[in-house]
Amino acid sequence: MITLMVNGQSHSVDVPTDMPLQWVLRDVIGLTGTKFGCGIGACGVCTVHVDGQPIRSCLVPASALAGKQVTTIEGVGDTPAGRKIQQAWIAHEVPQCGYCQPGQIMSATALLTAKPNPTDADIDNAMSGNLCRCGTYTRIRAAIKQAAQ
Repeated sequence: MITLMVNGQSHSVDVPTDMPLQWVLRDVIGLTGTKFGCGIGACGVCTVHVDGQPIRSCLVPASALAGKQVTTIEGVGDTPAGRKIQQAWIAHEVPQCGYCQPGQIMSATALLTAKPNPTDADIDNAMSGNLCRCGTYTRIRAAIKQAAQ
């Protein structure tokens, strides 16, 4: 049995110790906002925050996160930076298909939390691991810049 703190709530889950956090979030806890993309940490679709840092949930076993705070797309809007990012995403109509957007929002929120006034280089660095198959990168950048103001 593993106890995880997800979006401020405690969840006791009976899962194999090597089960990735992504599947615990989606299949056991029922938080389906974290999407599956590649399964090897290359696309960023499954990004969540652990103790405020963005991680790829497909790579980390849930058992490694006992005692840590996990924030998913369902909870990030409760943070000031997350709320600003979500509002800017809507204002700039960032999503097309929307599949990668939870991971994009999680990475952008982590960036604004760490650097409230990011440069273009900061944005490029923070977002470089998040792929958007629809190519909405210019809208993503514009939304991050708006949220930083």
